[in-house]
Amino acid sequence: MDNKKNLQANSGFIPTPQRRLVWGFTLIELLVVISVIGLLASVVIISLNSSRIKTRDTVRKQTLKQLQKALELYFDANGNYPIVSPYYSSEPGDVWPNGSGGNGDWIPGLSPNYVSKLPRDPLGGASTNPVCTPGGYKRAYYYRSLDGKEYKLYSHCGPEGSVNSDDPFYDPSRPTWAWMVCSGEPACSTW
Repeated sequence: MDNKKNLQANSGFIPTPQRRLVWGFTLIELLVVISVIGLLASVVIISLNSSRIKTRDTVRKQTLKQLQKALELYFDANGNYPIVSPYYSSEPGDVWPNGSGGNGDWIPGLSPNYVSKLPRDPLGGASTNPVCTPGGYKRAYYYRSLDGKEYKLYSHCGPEGSVNSDDPFYDPSRPTWAWMVCSGEPACSTW
């Protein structure tokens, strides 16, 4: 002990309590960074989901147009549209009467001569649309032609984006949950 006092007196050195150097982040800083990362991740996920919805809706509309062209080619070659009553659904197990049962021929005679394969809804499965959910309807394409002179083809319970009356695919019979193409009246507005 005396040596320490002598050393201090002779050298002018006075020991001070040691300081700890802290390298790192405080809990608050970590929480702020994690919160910002979480917020950015949620924004990215929301924008990706929005893009996916728009893409699926675009595919549905393109599919309707392609099938409309195929139906017109069928009509030119056969003098009538494929006859189906009341409706055939593209989705197996759909609740609609006379669904095709999943055999893929929901517009009889159209495949393979006019389209290589009849499409199904890009998302398929049970609809989440509030109008369609209680009935157990699936996202599907429906086709109807009672006499072969006119038809209606529509994406039933499929549209995920907004449906408005200015849209060329607007279905007045199903204004909030379907898009359609048809051969003319009365099929367009009453079926």
